[in-house]
Amino acid sequence: MRKLRIGVIYGGRSSEHEVSLASAASVIANLDRQRYEPVPIRIDRDGRWAIPDRPPTVVVAADVIARARQEADRPGRPGRETYLVPHPGEEALVTVERAHGETPARENAYVAGLALDLIFPVLHGPYGEDGTVQGLLELSGLPYVGSGVLASAVAMDKAMMKVAFAGRGLPMVPHVVASAEEWAASPEAVAASVAARLSYPVFVKPANLGSSVGISKVKEPGGLAEALRVAFEFDRKVVVEEGVPAAREIECSVVGNHRPEASLPGEIVPSREFYDYEAKYVEESVAHVPAPLDEATTAEVRRLAVEAFLAVDAAGFARVDCLLSRETGRLYVNEINTIPGFTTISMFPRLWEATGLGYAALLDRLVDLAFERHAARQQLRTSHLQAQ
Repeated sequence: MRKLRIGVIYGGRSSEHEVSLASAASVIANLDRQRYEPVPIRIDRDGRWAIPDRPPTVVVAADVIARARQEADRPGRPGRETYLVPHPGEEALVTVERAHGETPARENAYVAGLALDLIFPVLHGPYGEDGTVQGLLELSGLPYVGSGVLASAVAMDKAMMKVAFAGRGLPMVPHVVASAEEWAASPEAVAASVAARLSYPVFVKPANLGSSVGISKVKEPGGLAEALRVAFEFDRKVVVEEGVPAAREIECSVVGNHRPEASLPGEIVPSREFYDYEAKYVEESVAHVPAPLDEATTAEVRRLAVEAFLAVDAAGFARVDCLLSRETGRLYVNEINTIPGFTTISMFPRLWEATGLGYAALLDRLVDLAFERHAARQQLRTSHLQAQ
């Protein structure tokens, strides 16, 4: 049987570049070589695509940042310059070999095509998880793992995500959305809106980032301005959320297309005051898999995770994060990640392993779901004219 050639896209232009390297390394290492031929496709920080001379190396979470810095300091960009062809065809990937030190470069370029059966995007954050790459994949006509353009864009933008959640009646914490333009025009008005609608402490988040980048916990009104300044460095829109007293961080993985299934939930006990970037990737937070929850709460987390998945019209896979108040026992849906961390120690695959689906089998399932979704879309008409 012919092996399926799977292009694994990783890296990207977002501040989560280094996290993507670790996720992609695990995916590539665990794809069954009896069934698949993985093709690493790296997107550099400046947006250039290349097939690297060697795939990313599997690292433990604590090594992610250090390894990324080493890569950033390495001179040059080893690998073949690569482009994804934005129209359906047999050779979806074009690689360019250029002769070094000769001009003009175009005359010394050798172009070759490479056929792919499927794309597995392992990109986190803007320019990868937000629908931009998914749009290119739609143009290419290739099957790909994960959500489409709409779900990716809505889930990446925390403000729009909350609109979708509200439409489905999901429980959420009170929040305020503010733009950089509103803050620049009247900081007092933004602060007054937060004070009128929320109780401190609050969390200030860039609307379009993940991995807890740019997030601050603000305990009193005097700290709001600095937290907004930090968040606006990463995005022109921020979300300010009311903190949940004594909140427990509960996560649940979802897999499927139109009939999604939820894993057993897990719980994160942060090494810091809250689950920020350092707590995720530098220091060692504690993960309980599965979470120590009673049967009713476990069932409700799984139900809410599926509802959140459906609310944004997600596909393939996602991780849904909830907050559970120790004081009231109330559950709140916090956010959905359409391309969650995918290292072997990340919560998404760990939760499925605890539910009975191991890492390699999980990859097989996601590939099958990608082909299923692609086949369904291929049945749609692209013209209102009936064939004669």
